[in-house]
Amino acid sequence: MMRRSVRVCLVALLSWQLSACSRAPENTRAPEQPPAPAKPAVPPELQAAAEAVLGGETEILLHGDLAGNGKQQALAINRLHRRPEVALPGTLITRAAILEFDGGTWREIFRCDQHLRNPKGYLGGTPVAPVHGWRLQYEQNPEKGLALYFTPLTAPPAGYVQTIGVRWNPKVGRYQALDRSFEVFQGENPTLEEVR
Repeated sequence: MMRRSVRVCLVALLSWQLSACSRAPENTRAPEQPPAPAKPAVPPELQAAAEAVLGGETEILLHGDLAGNGKQQALAINRLHRRPEVALPGTLITRAAILEFDGGTWREIFRCDQHLRNPKGYLGGTPVAPVHGWRLQYEQNPEKGLALYFTPLTAPPAGYVQTIGVRWNPKVGRYQALDRSFEVFQGENPTLEEVR
């Protein structure tokens, strides 16, 4: 009887070990994430042109037919190095420029530094007081092209923070500021003057 019990135990133990060997090994690794889509490579001549405009710490955020006008453009920025105490959505910048490839060279067609301007002047809605840091947000629309939204990081003296929308105006062929509804284009001012 004792021998029979030992045999039954041995057979049970052997069966258990064999069943463990026949199971597929459990996957203890985390599932692999699909690789992130690669950013399009920035052509060296574009990077050099952007650095000539904004300096050595220039980053190209976007490039391609940004305005939907058939021309190659690039949005270049200088990031803000200090972080504000409160996390803000968007990209924090000190300067930005849009370059356009025209006639075999890259040329600047829009600039954001202490003010917003294009080759015709200062964009409508630009604060008179210098702005030393901006929050940049953008969206690409297949019909309207690239829309940029610039918000000063600090309120101007005796003023308030207001977001300025900027988009390509196909009627005049340049980037212009939008009104507060972000629908109607505003003209440029040749100089910055306080409104009286």
